[in-house]
Amino acid sequence: MNVVLQLLLAVPLLGALILTAGRRLVPDRATAAFGAVAGAVTLLLAVWLAAAFDYGAAHRVQFQTDVSWIPAVDVRWHLGMDGVSLPMVLLTALLAFLCLLYTTRVAPEGGRVRALVALVLLLEVGMLGTFVAFDLIVFFLFFEVVLVPMWFVIAVWGDPHDAAGRRRAATTFILYTLLGSAIMLLGFLLVYTGAHTFDLTELARRGGNGIPRGTQVLAAVAIGLGLAVKSPMWPLHSWLPDAHAKAPTVGSVLLAGVLLKMGTYGFVRVWLPVVPDGARAVAPYLAGLATVGILYGALACLRQSELKRLIAYSSVGHMGFVLLGIATLTAAGVNGALFAGVAHGLITGLLFFVAGAIKDRHGTGDLARLGGGMYARMPRLAGVFVFGAVASLGLPGLAGFWGEMLALFGAWHPAASLTRTTYLVLMVLAGLGAVLTAAYFLVLVRRMCQGTDTIGPSLLSVRDVTAVEVVAWAPLVALTVVLGLYPGAVLTVTDPAVRFLVGG
Repeated sequence: MNVVLQLLLAVPLLGALILTAGRRLVPDRATAAFGAVAGAVTLLLAVWLAAAFDYGAAHRVQFQTDVSWIPAVDVRWHLGMDGVSLPMVLLTALLAFLCLLYTTRVAPEGGRVRALVALVLLLEVGMLGTFVAFDLIVFFLFFEVVLVPMWFVIAVWGDPHDAAGRRRAATTFILYTLLGSAIMLLGFLLVYTGAHTFDLTELARRGGNGIPRGTQVLAAVAIGLGLAVKSPMWPLHSWLPDAHAKAPTVGSVLLAGVLLKMGTYGFVRVWLPVVPDGARAVAPYLAGLATVGILYGALACLRQSELKRLIAYSSVGHMGFVLLGIATLTAAGVNGALFAGVAHGLITGLLFFVAGAIKDRHGTGDLARLGGGMYARMPRLAGVFVFGAVASLGLPGLAGFWGEMLALFGAWHPAASLTRTTYLVLMVLAGLGAVLTAAYFLVLVRRMCQGTDTIGPSLLSVRDVTAVEVVAWAPLVALTVVLGLYPGAVLTVTDPAVRFLVGG
């Protein structure tokens, strides 16, 4: 099965290379279909790995490839999969396939479908590689692979009415993340100076032994800053709203659905097990900033006038719950963080698909210009939008509920080394943020869906949901319901690996 894991990365990479080779291999008219097929094959490989996964040993790294790559510094091509990485691999493969499928019927602004599809496939390589890498340097390389493709996706295919704005948003995104990554790399080097290995399985087994506490604290700060930029943690989030507002639909879906999870995944994979003493020292500060992000994201949403920016700010709040769960240093909190990450990928991916569809139909995402009356004009599209909004506010029975609830439960009983009183205060504030989240989504639903149309008679006949949209969105709706009713589908996979990584 380690060959299948190699193919998981090779198929989208090969697809991107074939598309860049020119029209003789894939004609222009078949470009989008070719990308969808490559995405479908990658998704099937991910499902195959999930079917062959030994769930009784989810804490163990499976399907491993471990060979020397750069002997001079002991860098190894070490890939594998455990209970923490499996849900993220499946989520990434699914969202990438749905984006590629969406492109077959919804042409990107500005054309150049071949280049866009190739970049999405290259993005998929970087995202999947991050979740299966078990060497710090290999992890870092995959972590960085996504930056340049996403810059082009935003800068070239973003908002067609604001070329300067989309380039500025793309440049801000890459500058923030490059700076964060440089700081994170310094943290990795600090770990190496104490442990003399980059291998994540060996570092997790040692649990920080051999790395002095002072070095661990410095490494935890450096690694945490690099991961926090991409998570995104307040106040390092400011690149996110513009990037989402200016990105094309597929860019927003992958950015919210997967790229943000690369940061929080790194906290669980690297930060917690590799520098545990440093994590314990830094965790209260991480929890405090995460809680500020929850409140800030909710309050910012109440003031937004553009749909995609509003959903982007909601992501700041939702990812705050993920970071709060991680900062509790408990199995319950970290499991909740991982579940919330998967749920956020499904729900916010759906919301950005719908927001893109609304903007494509009306030529704007401005809430004042969109007006109300979606129930009357586009009842099916309005229904999907309301479902996504209700799921995002954390309604019990849908996937958005469980992760945030477990993160709050982790704050109720944080790790013994942490001050419980501090976390109880943060839990109450985060709970207030959850109430504000419900408020702004309900206001948004009332504003857009109810009432009468205010945008003019020319838009009364806009089309409702199309067939390709139904196919692309249905898996996200179904999984949001399934995971809401049966959260054990994720938690039973992540829990053994989480308990191994946090030592619980």
